[in-house]
Amino acid sequence: MSELIGSVLVLLGAAFAAVAGLGVLRFGDVFLRMHAATKAGTLGVGLLAIAAAVMMPADTVIARTVLVIAFLLLTAPVAAHLVGRAAWRNGTPLTGGVDGKDVVDEWRDGRRGPIAGDTRSGVTDHSTD
Repeated sequence: MSELIGSVLVLLGAAFAAVAGLGVLRFGDVFLRMHAATKAGTLGVGLLAIAAAVMMPADTVIARTVLVIAFLLLTAPVAAHLVGRAAWRNGTPLTGGVDGKDVVDEWRDGRRGPIAGDTRSGVTDHSTD
């Protein structure tokens, strides 16, 4: 029975990993690509790790599986947030998804580049002067 459950988990994990790869290839901007990679990729790797624990039920394998899943759940959202924040602060354009329609960046108010008055990046935006 554990082989059947493990096989189903491997197939599901591989499917989610493939969806993550397809999303990275298909989506138009860095924000959507990052979302596809972190959400579906984390779920896919997590399912593969659980499949390994189900198919090899040794204490060390289960402990490593728990550590791998905890590491993924702690680091993937933080890394995605930092990449997205850096891309947004650098003025990366939004494409609006697969169809390529432009979207409104409500946080930027039509400005590109650094946020007005932000001197941490070493560049000062004088567009409001």
